[in-house]
Amino acid sequence: MSRQVFLYDPPERFVAGTVGLPGRRTFFLQASAGVRVTSVALEKTQVAALAERMDELLDEVVRRSGGSAAVPAVAPTENPDSAPLDSPVEEEFRVGTMALAWDGDEERMIVEAQALVELDAESEEDLAEAEERLLQDEENGPPMLRVRLTGAQARAFAKRALDVVNAGRPPCPLCSLPLDPEGHVCPRQNGYRRGA
Repeated sequence: MSRQVFLYDPPERFVAGTVGLPGRRTFFLQASAGVRVTSVALEKTQVAALAERMDELLDEVVRRSGGSAAVPAVAPTENPDSAPLDSPVEEEFRVGTMALAWDGDEERMIVEAQALVELDAESEEDLAEAEERLLQDEENGPPMLRVRLTGAQARAFAKRALDVVNAGRPPCPLCSLPLDPEGHVCPRQNGYRRGA
């Protein structure tokens, strides 16, 4: 079966968002152009890592270009995208591997999110070899979302993604673990329940 690539070059909208209540949220990346919408599920930590690495990569592009690249130093403040994910949110796949790159010729950030794949391996060497084959197989690999963004779109995505990650449950002031609406068993209080 040939690889399915969901390509958005450029997307009209590329955002991170959630479905569900804090503490039970499912995180998604969603790209759209016209009537086409692609949503892929991923973990909260993957969203945070993607946003942080995007900002780091954009900062490096600005530094190396001496400020001449078409990349804003911070996310644009006019018309921030705070709308919810486009409905219906239908998961195409769960993300396993992500990659970022900068196309210097076209001044675009390339974001790739590849479907999670289970690999059978007898040893660490076999696992590394299987992973390498998987990444190199353009024709028969797992489904992939590939998005090409301008510097401004990438900055806006990173800001919103970090806002979405931080919009969950507030942290406990003592142990920094998330507070549940039903109460919190704080290890620093020897397990006594605290109200939210």
